[in-house]
Amino acid sequence: MLKAMYEWIDERLDINPIWRDVADHEVPEHVNPAHHFSAFIYCFGGLTFFVVVIQILSGMFLAMYFVPDIVNANASVAYLQNELAMGAIVRGMHHWGASVAIVMLFLHTLRVFFTGSYKHPREFNWVVGISIFFVMLGLGFTGYLLPWDNKAYFATKVGLEIASSVPFLGAYIKTFLQGGDIVGAQTLARFFALHVFFLPAALLGLLGAHFVLIRRQGISGPL
Repeated sequence: MLKAMYEWIDERLDINPIWRDVADHEVPEHVNPAHHFSAFIYCFGGLTFFVVVIQILSGMFLAMYFVPDIVNANASVAYLQNELAMGAIVRGMHHWGASVAIVMLFLHTLRVFFTGSYKHPREFNWVVGISIFFVMLGLGFTGYLLPWDNKAYFATKVGLEIASSVPFLGAYIKTFLQGGDIVGAQTLARFFALHVFFLPAALLGLLGAHFVLIRRQGISGPL
């Protein structure tokens, strides 16, 4: 039945050439762990993407129950954590997955730097990758406030003070993120919008550009 469905879709959309192009794409020998033990260092990028997919899926589930206002935010997280079936597991995946994603992305960045993979002709992809790094940091920062507890509140105040120390633009950045004179309802609303809509959209766009450039330029050579 699955084969018949595939053939029905392929007959109308001609997806077989696209699928064959993806499936038959050869992986260079130096990134195959079966041939070289050191090839595992080339897996950090793929592992980062895998964790990002988990973050997106778990985040979609959490967004179904989270209420982004200062009255109900903490209560909705407590309900999800303590009463909803499998809620604690999904929230734990999202919570710890954020740290794992940053660690994997940091290791991937180190691998690219120390193997010289950022050099010609991949300079633009390096810029895209660093942009992904900052977007991921932004996702971690904006997501930290959403539980609306004491730790989230004061950690956000510290983060906003750090942002305000940026030369020339610091005050504007703080005002934009805080949304008012204090960390309050407007801040939570802005962080939620950034965390769920704006930053994920930027991340998906950058990831798409990253993958297209990797496909066009190929995986960098061995160390």
